[in-house]
Amino acid sequence: MRVLGIDPGSAVTGYGVVDGSAGSFQHIASGTITARKLTPGPDRLKKIHDELLEVIDQYNPAAISLERNFVGENAQSAFRLGEARAIVMLAAADRGLAFFEYPPNQVKLAVAAFGHADKAQVKFMVRRALGLDETLALADDAADALALAMCHLGATRMSTIERLAPKPRRKIDGWSTRR
Repeated sequence: MRVLGIDPGSAVTGYGVVDGSAGSFQHIASGTITARKLTPGPDRLKKIHDELLEVIDQYNPAAISLERNFVGENAQSAFRLGEARAIVMLAAADRGLAFFEYPPNQVKLAVAAFGHADKAQVKFMVRRALGLDETLALADDAADALALAMCHLGATRMSTIERLAPKPRRKIDGWSTRR
């Protein structure tokens, strides 16, 4: 399955495309979409939308994985982040893609095995899991996006395992039943 991870931002939006099956990940592409800070808000959002559609059309993912919002101290930053997230959701809807969200701690746990890992730890583990050369420039936003794609692939695998696993027996009034 091919997944496009997106780390949204109004100035820089990271993206990462990962193929995965049976616990192995393959880096397909990653990068950033940068909108100049002096560009008016609607024009920045249009640029993110247009370039994101190009990435989707070029790499043809089956799903988009996005970090779930968290509440920050700066309300204006939260509004700008919400706008960028909405653009990602719109792009997914435009192309009919499945859309998934994960909280930051779940992404960090899936990639670095520690829910409070810092950016450097996440970036290191993304490089390691994808076999990326240290000389390859990898922006923090692109590393976060790759981590989101990997998190979805891991979550998809885990839900399949859970669905196929035998249900535990439980006793009801002395009788053993399956859930």
